[in-house]
This record gives sequence, C-alpha cells and structure tokens, in this order.
Amino acid sequence: MSKLLHLDTSIQTSNSVSRRLSAAIVDKLKQTDETLEITYRDLAAYPLPHLSEPVFAAVVEAVDASGLSPALQADAVESANVLAEFLAADTLVIGVAFYNYSIPSSLKAWIDRVIVAGKTFTYGGGAGPVGLARGKRVIVAIARGGVFADGTPFAHREHAERYLRDIFALVGIDDIEVVVAEGLAYGPEANAASLESAMNHIGVISATTI
Repeated sequence: MSKLLHLDTSIQTSNSVSRRLSAAIVDKLKQTDETLEITYRDLAAYPLPHLSEPVFAAVVEAVDASGLSPALQADAVESANVLAEFLAADTLVIGVAFYNYSIPSSLKAWIDRVIVAGKTFTYGGGAGPVGLARGKRVIVAIARGGVFADGTPFAHREHAERYLRDIFALVGIDDIEVVVAEGLAYGPEANAASLESAMNHIGVISATTI
C-alpha cells in the first residue's frame, strides 16, 4: 500500500484554484490505486507555528523537552509528526497559492519541519549536501493571479516553483512535477482558459507513482 501526503496552503476555501487543482491530482492518482492511503493537512486552516530554537533542539537534537512550556511541548510533538508523515509518504501533492511572488508562510513553516540535516539530507563535504529522501514523487499545483511563466516579462519574480524545486532537490527529489494555472486575475475568460489548461495537464499525469 502506497502513502500519499496531500497539503493545501491557500487562505481561500470555497474559491481556491490551488485547492481545486490539488484535489483533482489526488483524485487522478486514486483512479488506479483504491487502496492509496492519504494523509491530508490544511496548512492554512491549521497552520504550524514558525519553528523556534527550543522545538528545533527537542526534535532534531533530541534535547529533553520536559522543561518546555505545554505549548512548546505540543509543538515539538507535532513537528515530529510532520517529519514522520513526510518520511513515510511515497507521493506528495501540494496545492500552492502564489502570494507576493512566493509561497505562503504556512508552507514555509512546514518545510522548516521536514528539511532537516541528518534526517532528510546530510552534508556531503566537498560534494555538497546529499539528499536522504530520494524516491518520493512530488506534484505541485500552483495558482497565480498574474503571469510569471518563463519568457514572460515578470518571470524573474517567480519565487515559488523555483524555490520548491531547489528545496526538494536538497533532500534528493530532483524532478518535481508542476501544474500551473496563472493569469487568474485577468478576467473570467483568462481564468477559465487557464484552469482548463491546468486540468488538461492533470488529465495526462501518470497515475503510477515513481
């Protein structure tokens, strides 16, 4: 039985394109694997706190957390759960709302719990970091109000897809699959066309995990 971790990040609920796309991707993957075990996290509705030094020490460095406040102890437990979910997942599907040229801070808070030296990557000396999370499949659905695709005037302001590619490469996941709907703020026709294009892209995604 394979495991899928599904993350959503948009602060919108009923009108979120990234949520719609990520749900469609999960549905596509379920088509050929009815036993697929899915764990879902809504990082906007239930955000993780920003990582703090005491929690980092408790989770990563195994420092005794008994002296922490109840809130920090709970944070340390949840951080360990988040890391365990990531390590156990065969596939990740992430719905990303493109805010202020980048990813939502809720997703960055999650990333800080799973990109951990000694757990998901290690320092490889002169060769650079070595990823320890190889073999996972990552599919990202990004919704952008403007147009930031390569070759467009504002491509240099796209700091979501390029950041996610870099950060997952750090842990050994070098080839993430990205579905983009953009130009969503350019009126109903542009919105509908972009959404249709993204859904068509999802339609040809392989339902077989890597």
